[in-house]
Amino acid sequence: MNTHRIHRVAKLTGLSKDVIRVWERRYGLVKPSRSANRYRIYTDDEVALLRYVKAQMDQGQTIGDLVAIGREQLVAEATRTARTEASETQPYERLLHELIGLLNPLRRESFERRLNGAVAVIPFEEAIFGILLPLQTRVGQLWHDGHLNVAVEHYVTNQVRQKLFAAMSHLPVHEKGLSVVVACPVGEFHEVGAQAAAYLCASRGCQTYYLGANMPLDQLAIFCRQIDPDVLLLSVTVPPPAHDWSSWIATLRDLTAPHRTILIGGAAAHSLVLPVGARRIEILNELPTLEQRLTVLMAKQAVRVR
Repeated sequence: MNTHRIHRVAKLTGLSKDVIRVWERRYGLVKPSRSANRYRIYTDDEVALLRYVKAQMDQGQTIGDLVAIGREQLVAEATRTARTEASETQPYERLLHELIGLLNPLRRESFERRLNGAVAVIPFEEAIFGILLPLQTRVGQLWHDGHLNVAVEHYVTNQVRQKLFAAMSHLPVHEKGLSVVVACPVGEFHEVGAQAAAYLCASRGCQTYYLGANMPLDQLAIFCRQIDPDVLLLSVTVPPPAHDWSSWIATLRDLTAPHRTILIGGAAAHSLVLPVGARRIEILNELPTLEQRLTVLMAKQAVRVR
């Protein structure tokens, strides 16, 4: 079972660190252990419990009502809910297995017919999270483990990219609303996650500028000065080299503004440790949380406009 420190738990649950501590001290809701250096350490089960309690409160329950149920019962309900959610998020497991089975050796016609047919009959956003991104992840892992030719990995990646670009081309072009620049920093060539993020932004009514892979930060800074976006979203799958990290952060700090939020997501985002004082720079927990952040930022932008 995985363990997490409190800053990670806060990101996983959407709760502040202060709230988590209060629920521990006042209600005994969670019972973290302590590491050798006295940091609180939480288990996956405690993360599931906190997420369950937050979800119930979002539906109108009070913390007092929930605590009265008893921690043991809450843990049981949280575990049941987590298992149900896990089963519901894997309805395309059989399809993914079939698609991967068509890759070695590659049977292009059958693969494309199966993939195209599946994506065409469901909402595209569901296809992103249920089919396209999981397929990309699994194929990448198979290549990394030596079970799949890199050419086949590139072929699948381009199939996914084509579908994301095609879907974006059918979205309306927004002239108003939250402005978002999406890019991969220099050295980042894995852009499928960034493409998916750009699609989510555009589909939510944002003015979306997708700049793609391998974008030098100094040139990105010039572009941001011209566009003056509300949000800068960077996708990072490989952390910057250690010797570039300080200049990388310095450039990001130069890109901050009172009205601008910088979001960093991607597989390597959690390996980046932001220095104290890096305000308005946030690490995205996972792609689905982007919608939550957009909702908040769009509401703030609407208040500024009024």
